[in-house]
Amino acid sequence: MTSYSASIPALNTPLEIHPIPIPNPTSNEILIRTHAIAINPIDAAFQTIPNIFPWLAYPLTPGLDVAGEVTAVGSSVSRFKPGDRVLGMAAGSCRPPPDYNLAETGFQQYTILKAGLAAHIPDAVPYVQAAVLPLAVSTVASGLFQGDLLGLELPRVHPHPDGDSRKQVLLVWGGSSSLGCNAIQLAVAAGYDVVTTCSPRNFELVKGLGARWVVDYNSSTAVEVLVAAFEGRDGVGALAIMPGSVDLCAQVVGRVSGRKFVTSAIPLQPGQEKIGDVEVKFVLGGTLEGNEVGPAIFEDYLPRALAEGKYVCAPEAKVVGKGLESCQKALDMMKEGVSATKLVVDLSD
Repeated sequence: MTSYSASIPALNTPLEIHPIPIPNPTSNEILIRTHAIAINPIDAAFQTIPNIFPWLAYPLTPGLDVAGEVTAVGSSVSRFKPGDRVLGMAAGSCRPPPDYNLAETGFQQYTILKAGLAAHIPDAVPYVQAAVLPLAVSTVASGLFQGDLLGLELPRVHPHPDGDSRKQVLLVWGGSSSLGCNAIQLAVAAGYDVVTTCSPRNFELVKGLGARWVVDYNSSTAVEVLVAAFEGRDGVGALAIMPGSVDLCAQVVGRVSGRKFVTSAIPLQPGQEKIGDVEVKFVLGGTLEGNEVGPAIFEDYLPRALAEGKYVCAPEAKVVGKGLESCQKALDMMKEGVSATKLVVDLSD
């Protein structure tokens, strides 16, 4: 059988659609019929920026965020079966050899997923909405819950009781971004209060996701206001999402009581690993697959939270077209910049 893929033939060239064989899942993989692809900045970067990863070679198939229907499962997979509706992170292009695998990428009609990076989605959640979650959830869950990063308590579908002694404060710089929307929800579900930043037009969005305080990141007094928002309570650290926010997060957590740690979703500059008494570490999406955080999120929490309406697919999906031929339009729109939304291509019949 034949599938179709949208690939970048060479750097600075538009996508080309071509037929490929439908891959077979190995023991710990699933194969899905892709129904929706969400676009991330790295997808556009693959087209224009050389040497993002040293192992990349062209032609290259982008795409990390997908949702679709399971059509086959590997011999070691028991959690999924054909016909299941799933979301997943197709991280094959982000892994160095020997795990580099272009069958595990999103811009194609049939996509391989690692079972540990996939989650069931309920019938009530459309594929185009579910596709906005995988990379963002993977990245922020790694940053928030892994022991070598912020090491927070894991989220629960049902909230912690009032008066929980862990009502400490997490700072999320960039709350209306894809990563921010998911970091807020996961941290609140884990029992923490969240203070975040965004532009005023997105204040209601982040409050609706559970942020307790919101500060305009363009304000000249943003750091002072954020420090005051901790109200003398302990902080558990910060998640820096926006460019330029690592130093600002370090200023805040360095001045409040509690953990002096910043997880950065932005690659660090030399010397940023330690800012004053604040430790900073970079998080790469997908590392949770190899530890206890992966199953805690993709097996135990996210499917139930979505099914019970306790988790929102955010930011809002903006469908830019149908079919693989719309992927280049989506990449062009991503290069122009988006705010509080995620671009999605619909591959459903």
